[in-house]
Amino acid sequence: MGASLSNLADGSSGLGSGPGLGDIPESCVACVFLNLTPPEICNLARLNRAFRGAASSDSVWESKLPANYQDLLDLLPPERYKSLSKKDIFALLSRPVLFDDGTKEVWLDRVTGRVCMAISARGLAITGIEDRRYWNWIPTEESRFNLVAYLQQIWWFEVDGVIKFPFPADNYTLSFRLHLGRFSKRLGRRVCSFEHTHGWGIKPVRFELFTTDGQQALCECCLDDTEHDEINGYHKRGCWIDYKVGEFIVTDSDPVTEVRFSMKQIDCTHSKGGLCVDSVFIIPSDLKDRKRGGVLK
Repeated sequence: MGASLSNLADGSSGLGSGPGLGDIPESCVACVFLNLTPPEICNLARLNRAFRGAASSDSVWESKLPANYQDLLDLLPPERYKSLSKKDIFALLSRPVLFDDGTKEVWLDRVTGRVCMAISARGLAITGIEDRRYWNWIPTEESRFNLVAYLQQIWWFEVDGVIKFPFPADNYTLSFRLHLGRFSKRLGRRVCSFEHTHGWGIKPVRFELFTTDGQQALCECCLDDTEHDEINGYHKRGCWIDYKVGEFIVTDSDPVTEVRFSMKQIDCTHSKGGLCVDSVFIIPSDLKDRKRGGVLK
């Protein structure tokens, strides 16, 4: 079987006559690649010279990039991309591109080429964040930004954010990544402390988003309730959970989309604490559904 495949790849049939994969024109291979995903294209590029040539074609890789990929490149110094092929541009943009002083990053999904974004806690407006009686910054490898905001105790809990960005046309889901309890490593093992964790099961946190074209979403969720969910069972403490705020639709990257979002628990009849705020994610909705581990809807 291995010999047969090898023969097909180099253009021989094994009987000394007949066409093989090596006889397919590179232009035809490129047409097929237009309908494949980037990982599939890279795997097939190893078959023979025609497949390798088609897998480097600018026309193939430009079809995998979002229509406004230049807006993403504009976040980088020109010298990093001006001499690159479209394949190399895809590879460059599939790695996180930091902007806004490193508080936000955008990247292309490696399979679909669609735009994803993360906003760090430092890119959010957090009430009381400068007062160390309430909040602390914790360095950690568990965050893609290597830093999370930890709430010890507060009465007025409010986190707001805004992003103005030329998202390409798509349906996006926005979610907050949160963790009940403070985590650390001890003797190489991850341990969690819930010393400050309280107040999240009394009344729900309110999540909201608004867009400049009038779309909005609202939901409420108790962060520390004992209601069963299919991902985390009855336990919401000690693990990272993505809390879905809602979805919004972009029909065109021009005009630029502005999204405002928040989470609040401002009932001052009780305090709350023991919560880590990592980041906000904006991901194409069906991608979010496919990678649903730890997502609450």
